[in-house]
Amino acid sequence: MKKTSKLKQLFQTKNLEFLMEAHNGLSAKIVEETGFKGIWASGLAISAAMGVRDNNEASWTQVLDVLEFMSDVTSIPILLDGDTGYGNFNNARRLVRKLEQRQIAGVCIEDKQFPKTNSFINGHTQPLADIEEFCGKIKAMKDTQNDEDFMVVARVEAFITGWGLEEALRRAEAYGQSGADAVLIHSKRADLEEIEAFMKGWNSAVPVVIVPTKYYSVPTKRIKDLGVSVAIWANHNVRASLNAMQSISKQIFDAQNLLEAEGKVASVDEIFRLQGAEELQTAEQKYLPSGQVKRAGES
Repeated sequence: MKKTSKLKQLFQTKNLEFLMEAHNGLSAKIVEETGFKGIWASGLAISAAMGVRDNNEASWTQVLDVLEFMSDVTSIPILLDGDTGYGNFNNARRLVRKLEQRQIAGVCIEDKQFPKTNSFINGHTQPLADIEEFCGKIKAMKDTQNDEDFMVVARVEAFITGWGLEEALRRAEAYGQSGADAVLIHSKRADLEEIEAFMKGWNSAVPVVIVPTKYYSVPTKRIKDLGVSVAIWANHNVRASLNAMQSISKQIFDAQNLLEAEGKVASVDEIFRLQGAEELQTAEQKYLPSGQVKRAGES
């Protein structure tokens, strides 16, 4: 099954499904091996891995380069956190073409203005996109895709920016009517109040996606009962890697040796396994002259 079809199927099941964040090829492969059915290519995580802010400081072509590595090493679908689409409708439809070339299954765009700012940084001060302009962007993206199963998800930021339920529903309905395959309703509250209110007012068959980063203590069963289609664990791999790297760097710096650190890190062999080193050795046996195989092994 195509990656696009796999993602579309996730959104259309009656069960709550989950996407896990990844930000490079290695983390994407780990997500797939863990058992997740899909990957969230987080804009925050990818930019953090590059050491830049989540303000479109990394260019969209740099993001594409990361996505290509992620797609090459995985068989499960990837949904890109595509910020605002990196510009107007023309930028967004070109993005769709380039994502399809790399077998990315879908993209989520948010209804804010370019360049974006992360939703959890002074969200109430961030201006929303004009509804008509954003709907035009969605239509342009849907008109551009070659694969009918490629998904365009519209992310509604009305709660983040303080506009409230009425505006959230108005925007979500407009985006669904413009062709969005799903809507992502975003909230920064620690409880489920805004999400519950939205789901009670949502009368469309268009699937709803959530990101429980701030309301992580809410039981998953409550989310299931609301009828949400997909939940995204949006940034936890990059956050976990920060903890691990900070801890081991300090350990080695303080000790000036590797005695205690070695037992706290993955083996080099595990890195080789994830990189597919064994496959290369097998291929060398098959394709290289015998003398070169020996030298390659020694190197």
